[in-house]
Amino acid sequence: MNKTITPSKLYKLNLAAGFLHLVQAIVVLVVSKSFTIPVSANFLAFDDSTQTLQPASTSIFGLSLPLLIASFFFLSAFFHFFIATVYRKKYESDLKLGINRARWIEYSLSASIMMVAISTLVGVYDFSSLLMIFALTSVMNLMGLVMEVHNQTTKKTDWLSYNIGCLAGIVPWFVVAMYMWTGANNGSAAPAFVYWIFVSIFVFFSCFAGNMILQYKKIGPWKDYMYGERAYIILSLVAKTLLAWQVFGGTLRP
Repeated sequence: MNKTITPSKLYKLNLAAGFLHLVQAIVVLVVSKSFTIPVSANFLAFDDSTQTLQPASTSIFGLSLPLLIASFFFLSAFFHFFIATVYRKKYESDLKLGINRARWIEYSLSASIMMVAISTLVGVYDFSSLLMIFALTSVMNLMGLVMEVHNQTTKKTDWLSYNIGCLAGIVPWFVVAMYMWTGANNGSAAPAFVYWIFVSIFVFFSCFAGNMILQYKKIGPWKDYMYGERAYIILSLVAKTLLAWQVFGGTLRP
């Protein structure tokens, strides 16, 4: 049995992954109950009675959680189909160089939406906070693109962009952990499924970082860049599936 990973096999895997992402996006929208997150903006308001500025907030729009979950599936489906069709020639030529630009662009959007969804589950409703969480997660993934492009010109692997990406990416997790800790310390602990989401998705996000280390260290089968590429595709599908259906089971189930 030939276990060599070829562009042809990755083509089929991208099509399969795209199909599975698309199906799950549709199913989430069909079977989920309505659940709207009140996204707010915080500001300082002058209190006439005390003659002081006091913190205040106002709701600025409602964010559909089922649509938020479905959106990262739709994004992944689009990029997998894009890679398998119009981008295929460029994709396969870049794989020979150890680059997949489309992957990092997709992750910069889909993983950031995933992180926003997780944040809302612990009570991060402030628009500015959610925007920064999205941006930091996006920067983390775009640093992956910088890592692959920059190291085309180096004799020895330069880990600077990798380290910057890890630094940017860990901050949203600290924010989520702080909200969970604060709630628990004030008699309002998050439901058990939120803790499972926190642990499981953090582990999977870490696996992406680990996959890159194995690729650049060329450990075992990761000597072949395409092995790591296959791992990214599988990790992405499993992580998104795990997050979506844990959210569904805990919040969106009718």
